[in-house]
Amino acid sequence: MADPAASARHRPPAPNVGAMPSDFQLKTMNAVHRTLLKASGGHLGWKFSGLPVVELTTTGRKTGRDRTVLLISPTQQGDAIVVVASRGGDDQDPASFLNLRDNPDVTATVGGKPKQAMRARIATPDERAELWPRVTDAAKNYATYQTKTERVIPLVLLEPVA
Repeated sequence: MADPAASARHRPPAPNVGAMPSDFQLKTMNAVHRTLLKASGGHLGWKFSGLPVVELTTTGRKTGRDRTVLLISPTQQGDAIVVVASRGGDDQDPASFLNLRDNPDVTATVGGKPKQAMRARIATPDERAELWPRVTDAAKNYATYQTKTERVIPLVLLEPVA
């Protein structure tokens, strides 16, 4: 009869379920999502868990080139679209956040509507305190992400350019 303890010693370790996806995995997920949008002619992929998907294009702070990422908007504030710079609760801010922090002129497409010029701004502490409960009510995973990091996960308001 096999020794169960010996068998357990030779099993590979369980994956860390709470681990942050690598940059490669995040880029792959975005590429697959973009492919779904394109292959469906924009009929699929503009909602995720019932929330609107935002295609956000920032200017790379190092390269100066356009960088596009797909995010969800768990809430809106008037005409402003709110996005969360969570990076899954990682201790590092996402590159898209660093890009818009350094150059707040962005474009966004929401729900497949035409691309719109917007100006990004980081929510003030008071705005974040007001918006955070709405964010976590709409997308509970953000509350979990906040427990995984010591940084305060920023909220970004994307405001239409007049």
